[in-house]
Amino acid sequence: MTTHVDSQATPAPAEEFLNRPATLSQRIHSVLHRQPALSPAIVLVLAAIVFSLVNDRFYALQNLSLVAQQVAVIGTLAVGQTVIILTAGIDLSIGAVMVLASLLMSKLVADSGWPGGLALLAGAVVAVAAQAVNGLLVTKVKLPPFIVTLGTLSVFTAITLIYAKGQTISLQPGNVLMWSGQTIAVGQLNLTYGVLLMIALYAVVGYALRYTAWGRHLYAVGDDIEAARLAGISVNRVLLSAYMLAGVTIAVAAWVLVGRVGGGDPNSGLNANLQSITAVVIGGTSLFGGRGVVFGSLIGALIVQVFVNGLALAGIDPNYQVLAVGVLVIAAVSVDQWIRSVKS
Repeated sequence: MTTHVDSQATPAPAEEFLNRPATLSQRIHSVLHRQPALSPAIVLVLAAIVFSLVNDRFYALQNLSLVAQQVAVIGTLAVGQTVIILTAGIDLSIGAVMVLASLLMSKLVADSGWPGGLALLAGAVVAVAAQAVNGLLVTKVKLPPFIVTLGTLSVFTAITLIYAKGQTISLQPGNVLMWSGQTIAVGQLNLTYGVLLMIALYAVVGYALRYTAWGRHLYAVGDDIEAARLAGISVNRVLLSAYMLAGVTIAVAAWVLVGRVGGGDPNSGLNANLQSITAVVIGGTSLFGGRGVVFGSLIGALIVQVFVNGLALAGIDPNYQVLAVGVLVIAAVSVDQWIRSVKS
């Protein structure tokens, strides 16, 4: 006699596991994994609310304009850093290249009489060439990005100091290079053209990462370089293009820096290397590559500046401002580790 078993009465163990309702932790993990910029956005909103309660001057348009202007240089530099970190790399020399390019632009105008536009182009060529060196050392010589850029940090810093001879270059208003520091009224906010350049750069790079084949390849290389190679992606070409695109963003950041400081200063942007990494990490981009959005880096840069500005308005010791930024970085990396490790 044959016994018939009702397969619908007793679900298989695997089916039962798959149909099990997700826990709250798993749902949160899933959302944060799909939206890397969500958690920093929440932090930014909460920070703004808290600091506005501490000091009602925080929401004054003059103060908000100041926050936007102060974030322009690092926010612009963070675009290039984001592209590199998405490939599971890192660039410790990015700020040094920016200072070198800004000084070259300024000296060509002030000492050699070059037109501002031509000097800007020359600075951009130097920035892209410097990043091409980094990219070739990573792709052709197969050196780790951390070691490569740690070495070129010293090289580019030394070149800048030798070229500058300890001098600060001041430029006269009206030059093309100074245009980025001019203010414009956007509604009741007073923003510099440098801020608008930064926003435009985020829009262009964000579009490229999200909607082009190059962007998809970049994420694939950062997520799993061997799988990307097996899928037919030219890994070395993608990596080199990431560094060279970072060179273009460095040139824009150098232009913004010149407009902000009024010329070329070899001592400007001393902490820009680490500040750009801080903005990217707090903005939700994974240091392990393959996950993050460039817009999150802008949020990260704003978070740092909002904390510094808000704590200053609250009369907090500047040392605690540095402490707060350090805590934010550790918290951001911890969240990233949790998102990567928890199985949904």
